Amino acid sequence: MNPITHTERSQQNYHQLCDHLVDGVASSFHKDPNQPYPISFERGEGAYLYDLDGNAYIDYVGGMGPMILGYAPQAVNAAVTKQIEKGTQFAAPFSNLLRLTEKLTAIIPCAEKLAFQNTGTEANMLAFRLARAYTGKWKIVKFEGQYHGWSDEQRISSDALRAAQFGRREQPNKLLEVSGQLPTAADQILTLPWNDGDLFERVLTKHGDEIAAVITEPFMCDSGPIVPKNGFLQKLREVTRHHQVLLIFDEVITGFRLALGGAQSYFGVTPDLAVFAKAVSNGFPLSFVAGKREVMNCGVHPSGTFNGNPISVAAALATIEQLANDQVYRRFDMLGQMFTTGLNKLGEEYQQPLHAAHFGAIIVLHFGRCDSPADFRDALNTLDQPYYDRFVTTALQYGVRLTPKRGRLYLSTAHTEREIRRTLEAFEQVFQLLTKNREHK
Repeated sequence: MNPITHTERSQQNYHQLCDHLVDGVASSFHKDPNQPYPISFERGEGAYLYDLDGNAYIDYVGGMGPMILGYAPQAVNAAVTKQIEKGTQFAAPFSNLLRLTEKLTAIIPCAEKLAFQNTGTEANMLAFRLARAYTGKWKIVKFEGQYHGWSDEQRISSDALRAAQFGRREQPNKLLEVSGQLPTAADQILTLPWNDGDLFERVLTKHGDEIAAVITEPFMCDSGPIVPKNGFLQKLREVTRHHQVLLIFDEVITGFRLALGGAQSYFGVTPDLAVFAKAVSNGFPLSFVAGKREVMNCGVHPSGTFNGNPISVAAALATIEQLANDQVYRRFDMLGQMFTTGLNKLGEEYQQPLHAAHFGAIIVLHFGRCDSPADFRDALNTLDQPYYDRFVTTALQYGVRLTPKRGRLYLSTAHTEREIRRTLEAFEQVFQLLTKNREHK
């Protein structure tokens, strides 16, 4: 694959945006700090994005996760177009809303009842409120490195540059991370390292009468990514149940990517509440909380003008219909195996320590070690982040777009063996270039 040499229109577009838009992007996630300017895209089709200069990129960012069917899938476009002709916003129940709730409660293990929102942040805020209203307790346990949204109370200890910032494992520091964050935001939050079942049990034994809920990504995708140790999720379920504490799974990323029923189906552990967003509607804004009937009926009444918006609901119905095909997740496994086997072989050939693994429609890529970190502290101490940053930057020059900062790649149903082969060919050129640059230093 020949490297991309011209992105002048992206550069010009970004500089003009900076005159009118904070940071020149609509979200901080849209800007890679290692790039002088973000690439601006004109359109997406299938597994590809096309920039303003006409360059094509095989995409593994997936719109930060939602595009599980790829870009502009015909089935979703048709459903949305049909709904637009009927109306885009009713502020009232409608027939497709019933169809979607019936489908979701049928396929998600914990889903006896639902409540809709529009983003993962909003849905996690709702889950916090439900847990507190149901239990009458106020504290929430979260794990270091896990991102559950950008509201004040959720943005605690979700990021760090060094593991030492967290302090002692048994009594971690609670890190406030954004400007303007309330200094009291962490008062009702307890933080812990992930994947340590014994420490978790000790904390709940001591503080269980104060704790409303424990929230966790069942597969730690936002940072790391990091796989749960054998028995860890089961331990969370056992201990929370014993202490009458609710267990919340944040499935904003894992939902519909690991399995149709989410990570709770994939790992066989059913929480009390779960939060879904992103892939449920293939790029249209929709999120929801699913949970046990008695918890969902505890007196919290979700509000929001666009909750259960007809266009997003139509997109979700079309997306779920496509994902319900028995072959979809088998194909994700086949493509993931092809991708990671090829990538691990390249690591061996170029003597670059790496760990590539796949879980449903998610691929994990770590540099600097050959296995999964145990927790976020371990990741900060052992992963070769500078090499990953260089890899992402160089891959983009060869027409492969990867997620910046985190080694998390997304497959879609639009990816085929052809895209995987072309990606591995590009990666070989990336390794060659990075190895050459390393030898010249």
